[in-house]
Amino acid sequence: MIKHFITLQWKSFFRSASLGKDLGVRIFMGFLALYFMGSFLLLGIALYPVLTELYPGEDQLSTANSLVLYWIAAELVCRFFIQTLPVMDIRPLLLLPVKKGKAIHYLLLKSVFSLFNLFPLLVAIPFAIYGAAKGGYEPRVMFVWIVAVCGLVLSVNFLNFLLKKKLAGTMKTFFPFLLVVLALALCEYFEVLPLSALFGSLLGAVTAYPVLLCVLLLLPVLLYMVNYATLKKHFYLDASIGRKGVQGSTADMGWVRKFGDIAPFLQLDLKLIWRNKRPKSTVWLSLFFLAYGLMCYTNPAYRDTPVWYVFVGIFISGAFMINFGQFIPSWDSPYYGMMMAQNIPLKKYLASKYGLMGFSVVVLYLLSVPYVYFGWEILVLNTACALYNIGVNIPVLLYAGAYNKKRVELDKSPFLNYQGTGAAQFVVILPLIVFPVILWLIVRQFVSFDAASSALALLGITGIMLREPMLNAMAKLYKKRKYVAINGFKQRES
Repeated sequence: MIKHFITLQWKSFFRSASLGKDLGVRIFMGFLALYFMGSFLLLGIALYPVLTELYPGEDQLSTANSLVLYWIAAELVCRFFIQTLPVMDIRPLLLLPVKKGKAIHYLLLKSVFSLFNLFPLLVAIPFAIYGAAKGGYEPRVMFVWIVAVCGLVLSVNFLNFLLKKKLAGTMKTFFPFLLVVLALALCEYFEVLPLSALFGSLLGAVTAYPVLLCVLLLLPVLLYMVNYATLKKHFYLDASIGRKGVQGSTADMGWVRKFGDIAPFLQLDLKLIWRNKRPKSTVWLSLFFLAYGLMCYTNPAYRDTPVWYVFVGIFISGAFMINFGQFIPSWDSPYYGMMMAQNIPLKKYLASKYGLMGFSVVVLYLLSVPYVYFGWEILVLNTACALYNIGVNIPVLLYAGAYNKKRVELDKSPFLNYQGTGAAQFVVILPLIVFPVILWLIVRQFVSFDAASSALALLGITGIMLREPMLNAMAKLYKKRKYVAINGFKQRES
């Protein structure tokens, strides 16, 4: 049966309507995986010599054991935000004589072969080999240590799924858990309760008494069984029908009506952002990336290469614009066909998107004004970049949106979610970020800093003045490609 499930998913991938995009993303992720595999392997090879240099005269295996808890904590955080349980379409299976247990076992066992479980082994195995060859440790001890690490890795793998199930759904459960974790971290930091040392001692006891390895290996088995029971309990199409009802927001955002003809579209966009997980994440990411300037403005290395300040200026005021604008009109994909069947002027639809993104640029720019603390030239450059974003980058995003035809599910997690990503999202990066950086660098090289910043600002002002003819031209383009977009939005990615 497991072989049959693999065959079904193989056919589902190659028969998908989004095969081209899926292949491109998987190839890119493959190169990214090879990079991280090489990085972790180099870390494993260098770990023993580095620990010897940092902790001379100490037992390196004991030192490594005391650091394992930090590794587990960091890995669990990364897994919580990135790793998800492998998925499969269960609807056809529920109509066939297929035991639910076998499908659940397939999903859980498939998660064992995740790259997240390989990365720690690429560090642990070279460290163990080096310790046996150069450190004088018995090969039997290092073998037991590797098996213990494997048990911990699998435990983290299955624990992550349980935590995501319990914590990711509601803030009421997440915040108490976060407070407990912070309290334990403070106890470790102030050495009130040395958790890392205690954990290292327990791991050292396992290598000293291999019989304890059986107890350690029971932990992933127990977590596997808990995951199995949890998934089996919800392995129904109507599993969520009996959940407790939650009163939805009834705010109609009537204050938007004062914006005239584009008000209905602005209401739809604001409700879409407020009520759905993925578009709402663009707001939080924009506020989070406001702090990106602190990484550059406080770093003396960037003072000699101020061209990086252009990138920061574009990114700070345009974070929401970029994250939201690159998926226009895919945000409306669930009901785009219905909208296009109405007597809706496309120019007003695009004008509402322009106004929303322009307003976000102004707000983020005003929030970035305190960066003037690092120099007036920072404020001047950020002002020029904000004008460039409004006058040039927003029209570029709207133009590129005419070629978007990938559906976006609004309630999906935004982390490593490439749904809706096509060639347009990659090509549009050049005019958004690369072109203003190159333009500013050339003008500054041959003229001055003020002239380069003025060039960006003048381009932005020119784009703002040409807003109406650009919207007219883009409305014609959207109308021309209307049926291509509707047909693409009907395709659901596997």
